[in-house]
Amino acid sequence: TGRPKGALGTHRNMTANLLTSGIAAARNFLRAGQPLPESDPHKLPQRSSLLVVPLFHATGLSATLGPTMNAGGKIVLMRRWEAEQAMQLIERERIDATGGVPTIAWQLIEHPARAKYDLSSLVSVSYGGAPSAPELVRRIVEVFPGSAPGNGWGMTETTATFTSHTGKDYEARPDSAGPAAPVGDMQIRDPADGVTLLPVGQVGELWVKGPQVVKLYWNKPEATAESFREGWLRTGDLARLDEEGFLFIVDRAKDMLIRGGENIYCVEVENVLYDHPDVMDAALVGVPHKTLGEEPAAVVHLKPGGTAGEAELKQWVRERLAAFKVPVEIRFWPEPLPRNANGKILKTELKSVFEARS
Repeated sequence: TGRPKGALGTHRNMTANLLTSGIAAARNFLRAGQPLPESDPHKLPQRSSLLVVPLFHATGLSATLGPTMNAGGKIVLMRRWEAEQAMQLIERERIDATGGVPTIAWQLIEHPARAKYDLSSLVSVSYGGAPSAPELVRRIVEVFPGSAPGNGWGMTETTATFTSHTGKDYEARPDSAGPAAPVGDMQIRDPADGVTLLPVGQVGELWVKGPQVVKLYWNKPEATAESFREGWLRTGDLARLDEEGFLFIVDRAKDMLIRGGENIYCVEVENVLYDHPDVMDAALVGVPHKTLGEEPAAVVHLKPGGTAGEAELKQWVRERLAAFKVPVEIRFWPEPLPRNANGKILKTELKSVFEARS
């Protein structure tokens, strides 16, 4: 959205994040009717995490560094992600947890050299920060049988993870980001007024509240007043909640396309593209149109050996979504899509490939 804003966090934010991560993990076992596993770090092998995102982002600092240190764990750092080097580290250091964004999990699964390495130590492959296809959940369970896939939703303003999703719940709802931490509250409000509460299942703007939410934006009183209201944080994410309080992220409010008055949620189309067996990376962007305002166009990176062409992918989307959501053009990127340091796809860069489009 422009220059980064400094989010002023507190000691309470950090400690609340540590405590709720453990409580959320216990809740998943209880919901599944399973006994709680041993949690005393003195009775367990040392936790070992492969961290592939920077420590100056909330995922690296709040979601990984803090909880791992609190558990007396070990962190193995990668300066730059490279799938085969990651597998070498997992084998050598007996890594039990890694992740970051969905593409990292896909690259571990699809890499042709995976069979050369002993990755049996992995018990957790988790990610966030980007949409993940439901197929990824099934593939993690299949390829790493001793591990549990996991995802979640959060922001820098929520000290990283606000919802978490893993285990049987995640397998049953692979398109959800999970329920809020036990001390967190979520509401879906009408984006037009930021006040009216919307019913279960209806898409609106996500508002959250809890001890993980930071105090304010540093030296940004106008931005603070816009986003922080009576303890609630206006996230800017479009989402819905189901009957049990599980969160389903639909899109960023500013990322949604409007084609001739019809709303197109980018995540919905991207998830369909991710479901195609040849697709590794996908992003939907808006391209200008004289009468419709804008139209959807996609940039795709194929998996090794993938052969899908533009016509095949368009037909794949057409068979699963309304016609107005089908990308009018699909371009192919020769490598994983460009991302920022936190793993989020840089759609502003991708839009440039369509600038010459008449």
